[in-house]
Amino acid sequence: MTERSNEKAKLLDSPVEHIDIASFDGRVIIDAWEKMSFTSRDAARAARILQAAVEDPDCSVILTLAGSTSAGGCMHVWRDMVRNNMVDAIVSTGAAIVDMDFFEAMGFKHYQAKEIPDDRILRDLYIDRIYDTYIDEEELQACDHATLEIADMLEPGPRSSRSYIKAMGKWLADGNAKKPGSLVQECYEHGVPIFCPAFSDCSAGFGLVKHQVQRMKAGKPYLSIDSVADFRELTDIKIKAGTTGLFMVGGGVPKNFAQDTVVCAEILGEDVPMHAYAVQITVADVRDGACSSSTLKEACSWGKVDVALEQMVYAEATTVAPVIVSDVFHRGAWKTRPRHRYGDMFND
Repeated sequence: MTERSNEKAKLLDSPVEHIDIASFDGRVIIDAWEKMSFTSRDAARAARILQAAVEDPDCSVILTLAGSTSAGGCMHVWRDMVRNNMVDAIVSTGAAIVDMDFFEAMGFKHYQAKEIPDDRILRDLYIDRIYDTYIDEEELQACDHATLEIADMLEPGPRSSRSYIKAMGKWLADGNAKKPGSLVQECYEHGVPIFCPAFSDCSAGFGLVKHQVQRMKAGKPYLSIDSVADFRELTDIKIKAGTTGLFMVGGGVPKNFAQDTVVCAEILGEDVPMHAYAVQITVADVRDGACSSSTLKEACSWGKVDVALEQMVYAEATTVAPVIVSDVFHRGAWKTRPRHRYGDMFND
C-alpha cells in the first residue's frame, strides 16, 4: 500500500451505522416529550399528526426528503417507512436517492469523519465531505457509471424521474444490489413512486450527461428527464388519493413540489382538498426565505396545506425524526393500512 492509500484507509475506517426504528420504542420518548415544552412538545405533536395520518384509512402519506439525513444515519428510517406501509409516495432531492441510498445499495458506505484535515488534503485523496461524514469519490464515480448503464438500457426519449428511478429499483432487484433492502429497491417492490424534480443535481446527472453526449456523438436518440412529467404524475396521484398527509424532512424543492400538487390539480379543474396533515422538520428560518419561503400556516394562504393538523419542528432531523417514526411504528396502525401502490398507475 502506498502512503496515500494508507492515509485514505485511515480516514475511511468508521462506517456510518443507520439507526433502526424497531430497536427502540419511541413511544416512551414521545409520551414524555408531550408533557414538556419547546421543541420536545412540538416533536410530540408532530408524531401525533403522523400517527393520525397513518391511522386515517382515507389518507395517503407523502414523504419529502431534502438534506443529507440518509448519509448521516437515517437511511433505514425512510426505508422502513416504506417497508412498513407508512408512506405512499416520496419526493426527494436526487442526492438522497442516488448519491446516498442507491450508492449504498451498490455495496459502498458513508463514513464518520472523526478527524477533518484540510479539505485540500481530502480532495487529493478523493474523499468528499458532507459536514462530518465522508464518501469515497472513486466509489461515487462507480455510481455515476451505473446510472449511465441504466440509461443506456432504456428506450430513448423523455421520461419522468419517477420512471427512471423505477428502472434503478428494477436494476437492483435483478441481482445488481450488493446491499439488500435499499429505499430505491423497496419502493420498486412495493409500488411506491419516488420523484426527484431536480434530478440532474446529483450523481445521476453525470451519468445522464455522459449518456446524452455519447448518443449525440453517435447520431443516436437519447434519454432525457422531463420534470413537467414529474409534476403531472404527482398531481395525478394527489387527484386519485384525495386526502393526503405530508411528512417533510427539510424544505427546498421537494417540500414545495409536493405542496403545489393541490394548486396544480385546481388549475386542471379538479376539486381536491388541501393536504390535511403536515409536519415539517427543519432548522431553517422563515424570515430570510430559507424555510422554502413559508411555514405550513403560511402555505394555507396558497391553498396548499390545511392548518388544523400541521406542525413545524425546528430541529436537526437526525435527532428527532427517528424518534417520531419509531413512535408511529410501535403504535402499529400501519399494519391495517391498504397499500396504494401508486407506482402502478403508470405504464413503464
